Amino acid sequence: MADVVGQEHVTRTLTHAIESGRVAHAYLFVGPRGIGKTTLSRIFAKALNCEKGPTPAPCDECDACREIMAGSSLDVIEIDAASNNGVDNIRDLRDSIQFAPARSRFKIYVIDEVHMLSSGAFNALLKTLEEPPAHAKFILATTEIDKLPSTIISRCQRFDLRRIPTTLIVDHLRAIATKEGVDVDGDALLAIARGADGGMRDALGALDQIISFKGTKVTEEDVLAVFGLVSRTQLEGLAEAILKGDMPKGLKIIDDLDRGGKDLRRLAVELMEHFRNVIVRQQLGAAAASALDVTGEQMTAIDAQAAMADTPRVLRVSEHLADLEGRMRTTLSRRTLFETVFLRCCRATSATTLDNILKQISNLKSQISQGSPSQVSQGVAGQISQGAPSQVVQNAPAKIPQSAPKAAAAPTGAAKNAQSVPKAVAAAEPETPAQEASSRMTTASRGAPPPPSRVAQEAAKLFSGHITGHIPPNP
Repeated sequence: MADVVGQEHVTRTLTHAIESGRVAHAYLFVGPRGIGKTTLSRIFAKALNCEKGPTPAPCDECDACREIMAGSSLDVIEIDAASNNGVDNIRDLRDSIQFAPARSRFKIYVIDEVHMLSSGAFNALLKTLEEPPAHAKFILATTEIDKLPSTIISRCQRFDLRRIPTTLIVDHLRAIATKEGVDVDGDALLAIARGADGGMRDALGALDQIISFKGTKVTEEDVLAVFGLVSRTQLEGLAEAILKGDMPKGLKIIDDLDRGGKDLRRLAVELMEHFRNVIVRQQLGAAAASALDVTGEQMTAIDAQAAMADTPRVLRVSEHLADLEGRMRTTLSRRTLFETVFLRCCRATSATTLDNILKQISNLKSQISQGSPSQVSQGVAGQISQGAPSQVVQNAPAKIPQSAPKAAAAPTGAAKNAQSVPKAVAAAEPETPAQEASSRMTTASRGAPPPPSRVAQEAAKLFSGHITGHIPPNP
């Protein structure tokens, strides 16, 4: 059982069953392709029929173990239900099961792809599964549990095998490469594990293929060239370009990948998974290292990119990528669609979100509530007083509305003359437009900037009174 990788929840249960003598008559292994259902069935059969057993650690040296490993054992019968799915095949099985095993302890039937059996074959198998002979054991394997009748499932002990984590696949491949004397770098093993998509069988086949292609020295470039995958650095660089809104850099990466013949649809899936890891890192913090199926190098990049944008922006990017993956199945120009969605993702990370606006408003309210009204007004008045007089005059209205007061208060700090200033301004006779224009032209001819008009002066004083809170009453 120790040779099974990534299925500890199954191997632990089977080990305890063998040690306690509580072996059931029928087992059902469920899971996707290439994760070890058939291999686990053979290992379990060795554990039951080993000459030193039943034992959870078969010796692999006795005749029973060697015959089972070679597929020549008379007492371990493997049936491919995809080819032998008729009722007659199951009837033959039902007739032969009555005979005792030839050499081993149990007669074990391994039915692979059991969901391919016909309705009549399921009915013929039903009674045998319910009351088999004491020397018979059944191991059923399937990738589509929904196609099995509930009557069959209820008569078996069900085990759901899961996809093998990428890190475990990398470790297992490294151990095999070391044993075979092959020098493979870490990124090359990671690329093989990514391409296997959780299936150990696909990973082992890819490793064997790349060794046949390159010999005893394998690099990441070799793996990417053979299987058309995207390198880790390119994937992380494209994600960084999205988070930073760097459209030229991202378009250059997409151009390089398309010219290299990479699968853009697979790239969209891997990019979406990468941003999922970034979101998990943002939510879990340092605890995300144990929750993510990534290597140490990948975790370093995820940590850096998690600080580049907030979660709402990353979620918007993930939504765009999810929509892209579905649309790329039917589009004629995958590159054009990919580039368009990439630009939308860049805009999504740089645009202001509603959460940020509400947060800024909340911060502004808290700042106002913490300071007194006089401090707020003095701060605003100080900002105006720092500006040049010409800017204040230019920003003042050209005409005073009729409802505005005829006189303005003196600036802050002249409280003693606050009552006399409005009267002086009211008593002064305004210049006519012609006189005012003549005086401004005379001043300009002397080289000095023209003084502001009286209307602008009164407007500026009035505006200053509104800011400082000292508006004189109307005369």
